[in-house]
Amino acid sequence: MIKVGLVGFGKAGQAVAQVLQEDPRYELCWIARRSAATETAPGMDVPVVGLTTPDEWGQWLDTHPVDALVDFSRPESLHLYGEQVRARGLMLVSAISAYSDTDLAYAHTLAADARVLCSPNITVGINFLMMAARLLRKIAPFADVEIVEQHFRDKPEVSGTARKIAQTIDVNEDHITSLRLGGIVGHHEVIFGFPYQTVRLIHNSIERRAFGTGAAFALAELAKCGNGFYTFEDLMMLMVQKELANTSGH
Repeated sequence: MIKVGLVGFGKAGQAVAQVLQEDPRYELCWIARRSAATETAPGMDVPVVGLTTPDEWGQWLDTHPVDALVDFSRPESLHLYGEQVRARGLMLVSAISAYSDTDLAYAHTLAADARVLCSPNITVGINFLMMAARLLRKIAPFADVEIVEQHFRDKPEVSGTARKIAQTIDVNEDHITSLRLGGIVGHHEVIFGFPYQTVRLIHNSIERRAFGTGAAFALAELAKCGNGFYTFEDLMMLMVQKELANTSGH
């Protein structure tokens, strides 16, 4: 059983905590957030602790060791616990969508001594969509491509997932259309326009617990890997390659 510490306890973090606690492969040992108060997560027998400095992180992990961290908090958290990931060789699954280039460069340095996965959207479906979109882009580089993302009314920035899709299929971000409507959790659509046909790849996040199942998948697959920096797509491609190898052997 993999012992896990969860970083962040907002709406996404609460949904992820629920999924991890119910998965028999994992033991959710504690939840860390910026608040200094220590309490128990509602409906769970899991402590919630406030960790705000690197020293506090080191002291907490000395007395409450885990095998992995799952981060659904803020970009700055990486710099609070990062050296602990390096020193202890912890697995890190990060779903932060707003990392700067400097943050990502720092995460890459941790991968020399640990298994690190960073993905702006950690649902299985959206990462399968990106893999399929990249393949179709290679098959038909001449097709017109547009990306549509829809989220809840108060989400201020362009979806990090939409930007990642654009990067993956090598289109400019001005091909992203953003809509903010009501309480939509997340909708991403990649539209390929051919001369005589249209292909639409669509993913909808119905509940935030989808992030939890994605984190659980990432932890299980990352545990099979050596030290290094991975994306969610990397883990899926490793599975696809293994499956293709098994198929060709029959």
